[in-house]
Amino acid sequence: MQTDSAASSDEGASPEVLALAKVVARLRAEVADLEGLGSITAVLERAKGVLMAREGLSADAAYEALVERAGHRGGTLMEECWITLGGIRSKLSGPSRPSRPTAAVPKTPAPGTTAPGTTAPGTTAAGTTGRGPAPDGGRSVFDSDRCLAVGHGDKDSRALLAGLAVSLAEARTTGDAAEVLHEALRRPVGVDGVMVYSLGGAGRLTLLGHSGIDAVLAAQWQDIPPLVGVAALEAITSGEPRWLEDPAQDTAKYQLIGPPERWPTRAWIPVPGEEGVTSAIGFLRRLRTPFGDGERALLQQAVQLCGGSLRAFECRTTSPTDPEVAAVQKIFDTVSGAAILLAPVRSPHGEVEDYRIEAAAPDSVDVAGRRGKELVGRQVLETYPTVAGTPLWQGYLDALETGTTYDGEPFSYREVIAGVPETSVFSVRANRLGGRLIVSWVRHDTAAREIRRLTTMQRLGNLGWADWNLATDTIDWSDQVYAIFDRAPDLGPMRLEELPQHLVPEDLPKLAGAVQRLLGEGAPIDRTFRIGTAAGVRHLRIVAEAETDAYGSPVEVHGFFQDLTPQRDTELALQESERAVLVQRGVLQAERAIAARLQHALLPIPEQSIELVGLCVDIAYVPSDTGVNVGGDWYSAIELPDKSALFVVGDVAGHGLDAVGAMAQLRFTAKGMIITGSALPDAMGRLNTLLLHTADQTATTATMIMARYRPAERRLAWVRAGHLPPLLIRDGEARFLPLPEGNLLGASFDSVYVEETLQLEPGDHLLLYTDGLIEVPGETVDRGLVRLAEAAARAMGGGFDEPLAQLLASLHPAGRDDVCVLDIHLPSDAE
Repeated sequence: MQTDSAASSDEGASPEVLALAKVVARLRAEVADLEGLGSITAVLERAKGVLMAREGLSADAAYEALVERAGHRGGTLMEECWITLGGIRSKLSGPSRPSRPTAAVPKTPAPGTTAPGTTAPGTTAAGTTGRGPAPDGGRSVFDSDRCLAVGHGDKDSRALLAGLAVSLAEARTTGDAAEVLHEALRRPVGVDGVMVYSLGGAGRLTLLGHSGIDAVLAAQWQDIPPLVGVAALEAITSGEPRWLEDPAQDTAKYQLIGPPERWPTRAWIPVPGEEGVTSAIGFLRRLRTPFGDGERALLQQAVQLCGGSLRAFECRTTSPTDPEVAAVQKIFDTVSGAAILLAPVRSPHGEVEDYRIEAAAPDSVDVAGRRGKELVGRQVLETYPTVAGTPLWQGYLDALETGTTYDGEPFSYREVIAGVPETSVFSVRANRLGGRLIVSWVRHDTAAREIRRLTTMQRLGNLGWADWNLATDTIDWSDQVYAIFDRAPDLGPMRLEELPQHLVPEDLPKLAGAVQRLLGEGAPIDRTFRIGTAAGVRHLRIVAEAETDAYGSPVEVHGFFQDLTPQRDTELALQESERAVLVQRGVLQAERAIAARLQHALLPIPEQSIELVGLCVDIAYVPSDTGVNVGGDWYSAIELPDKSALFVVGDVAGHGLDAVGAMAQLRFTAKGMIITGSALPDAMGRLNTLLLHTADQTATTATMIMARYRPAERRLAWVRAGHLPPLLIRDGEARFLPLPEGNLLGASFDSVYVEETLQLEPGDHLLLYTDGLIEVPGETVDRGLVRLAEAAARAMGGGFDEPLAQLLASLHPAGRDDVCVLDIHLPSDAE
């Protein structure tokens, strides 16, 4: 009952405040009623779902079973529901989990007003208008960890379906139901995505909920027209599942959602309803294997449990049951334009508190973008609260009470959509039809919005349109053309006669000839030209065509100007860059040619094996085939005056003439020092000092192995400077020699070089090589050395006529870096 103070407050309130207060009061009362009904109906629906899943009953049979069991126990229907849920909860939780105290069983009379298979007024079939308390104190009895681990056995499937039924009963929306299905079936069936579609008017499909699907893809497939080859639509119209298990064939037959390879297997299963099938659920999988019989049965049983959860959404998309409303909707479906049917919502005293939209034409669109059937079921003040107290609201009342036509003046309506204010201008017309109103409207801001879009497009594209009326000698420019010509708008458009004054003289003859043909013959024009402005020269483009009269004479010219200056500047910069690249490439190619000729002169490669002091030496040099530079890999194999032999393999860092020059310096200096009697460690130390003193000019480092073989003793002495270890192949086995101390050349003045010796035996092969032989991008050096040892053992111990060539063929070193290899072989007596 209303107090006096409240009454006085209402008397002083504005009509719009009173109207909104009544809406709020009504909504609060509805929420309270729904909360009360939800706490009862949700329990009943969950218990029915448990029996449906556990015992394979229909919804009606499950309800009858609950009633019958309640009679046998002498209790109420609600008590039997709690007993049923308590049993399934204990099974799902397992013996290792302590059971929670059972909630007090509410003493409620058996809902005699609720028929089997139906729901209490104001609730959905699942009782999902409000999330009622779960029987275990708020936690859903669907234990996903337990259910997801079960297999497809009969007992385990029933446990999974029972838990699924309970969770579906708690779902508030179709999106919640999709998430429950996704989580429950993710492991047992490999479901990666779930989509729920409902069949609307004219055969269109509407996406009601989804899970595991990204927002962009869901938005793209939110509304599907009645196309041929839509698996979800086929499942609904035929009432039979569609199993898509061959991406190649499915792509040719169906319009697939997302790329075929994203979900190679898919299932679209119709949802059974009381009045036929009006929705379908899609299950999308990354698995490529077809659905098994157990998986198909499990999916179909899970979909059967969703009928109650989806019933509320289906009711919004089915045809109206009122014959008058259905007749109006049928007419609306055939007309163009925006029109809706409003039914007054009255208070107990008969006053109009609001209007409910009962039918809508397909072209009806509100400021928020809601269209056609999306408007049906909405109430005016709940959806458009600022209409209260306006002339439009009073016009509705007058038209409803007097039967006169209401033609309103254009008005602005403002609504905040996703945090962004949207304002539109409408003109509304209302006529009474029986006890309802037919309302139509025209939206006036559509043209203005298109103009704004066109302006934005011109600005972003840096172009603007221009019209010339040759009969009236008038010109019209868009705003962007003034910006392109750097011309003040108050000066007005530039006449064609003025245009030559702004052109660069070199462009005037060609443009003038094109304009004359346009004005004289009506020939289209597409020409670039340059103009001078205060900001400098601009590169413009004009595209225009003429409209002619009955005699073929041009009367109007329509076209656009586009500023190409940024593109032209980019083109010039690109041309300059290409020119510089060509010059640099020529320099590099010339340098490569000189370096290659110099390298060939300094480092001749013998075409066959050479004999040195009883050794057979094979030499291979494979230059890199990438880039334009020549590397610094080199070798020496010479006989010394004392009838010993010197072998050197080195690798100078870098490429090009500097590398070749450093290589030549090291090669000849090393030979000279050894010939003059220097010991190997001393010679290596002096080479290190040489590179350090010439670092200012070359900034070069190098690795090297230097060896001296004395045939009388069959002894090989060698030193190394940061180089890879020599590889000895003896009796078919390959092993790397231990590395003595020795830093790379040119790194430090304190480097020390230690000599090691090796006694060669008949049949031995000793490989000296550079790193290009083993390096592979993405592979470690150790792995490359192992690969080299394995290949060398096969090549050198396999009886090949040319073992070094066989080794190179098996390693494929060409193309990565320069490769230099010496194969030093001491022949056996048999050879």
